[in-house]
Amino acid sequence: MRPLTEEETRVMFEKIAKYIGENLQLLVDRPDGTYCFRLHNDRVYYVSEKILKLAANISGDKLVSLGTCFGKFTKTHKFRLHITALDYLAPYAKYKVWIKSGAEQAFLYGNHVLKSGLGRITENTSQYQGVVVYSMADIPLGFGVAAKSTQDCRKVDPMAIVVFHQADIGEYVRHEETLT
Repeated sequence: MRPLTEEETRVMFEKIAKYIGENLQLLVDRPDGTYCFRLHNDRVYYVSEKILKLAANISGDKLVSLGTCFGKFTKTHKFRLHITALDYLAPYAKYKVWIKSGAEQAFLYGNHVLKSGLGRITENTSQYQGVVVYSMADIPLGFGVAAKSTQDCRKVDPMAIVVFHQADIGEYVRHEETLT
């Protein structure tokens, strides 16, 4: 377990900033303690410094995970967010999409959100902007990338894709053996 390098930190923060913007500062400077990001086996963990000090007594090869897994670095050194980061991204999300109850199941099976399943969308969402997907009951379901801007969503046909799927809470069931 080691701290992230400058380049790794930059790449990770750019990816997280797509979803929460300048609220990234609130993620690091929390009132309930100091939190930091640590790298272990190409996965980035968000962990309290108190827990980090306690984990210093465990050898690295025996340590499975620590804190919350935010994502992982791919072989090409790109950062990919995991669904386990949703609980930390959702409260700070700048751009949100609410989907109808009929479209929830399709999204949770890993499909994109169609215009016919779109309930609401945050104003001024630009194309290719990171969005957090909610149910109509304000339950965070996952996150994705806006395929169309808010203005384009109003005049597009019902079978057009408006949000590209990236991660959803159904992954807990579909990929339970690989999530750490």
